[in-house]
Amino acid sequence: MTERAHPPWDASYTAGTPAPWDIGRPQPAFVRLAEQGRLTGRLVDAGCGTGENALLAASCGADVTGIDIAPTAIARARAKAAERGLTARFEVADALDPGRLGLTADTVIDSGVFHIFGDDVRARYVASLAAVLRPAGICYLVCFSDRQPGTWGPRRVRADELRAAFSDGWAVESITADAFETNPVNGTTQVQAWLATIRRN
Repeated sequence: MTERAHPPWDASYTAGTPAPWDIGRPQPAFVRLAEQGRLTGRLVDAGCGTGENALLAASCGADVTGIDIAPTAIARARAKAAERGLTARFEVADALDPGRLGLTADTVIDSGVFHIFGDDVRARYVASLAAVLRPAGICYLVCFSDRQPGTWGPRRVRADELRAAFSDGWAVESITADAFETNPVNGTTQVQAWLATIRRN
């Protein structure tokens, strides 16, 4: 996530209660991807938070780098890796400029980052993913869905918005209905999401 475009994300991890998305385990969509053998090779987790999805990939043998703008989240991710005996690199970095780390990835994962950006920033974010993902590499992206009722939470994303955002230099292979698990918020522990599989041309 990016400090320049949004309020300081570190406060989400230093507050007294966990952030809604910091559930202490991988999101189910990524568990399924891991079980299918899709979280492999050199993998970058853009906006990794405290590292649960990245560490899942590391446990499957992927060469993992997780990046997040929040230093507290990165410190916790590093501690989890050490506690679990897993090898993964975690760096404080802006999701809009991961290229400065000199990364090249076979796979990129995004769990709840795309939907935080407005129209003016989305193109920059998609370009930043393209900058680290090798040709024919895959991005697995899970974002808040317009199927979620109500108005609380982040901006809802339509499937056609995903296709439009990744229309230049990408091939959207699938967009399927999925869900985020959350810490309790507004009486729920699950919200509607899209899981997109997107290949870089």
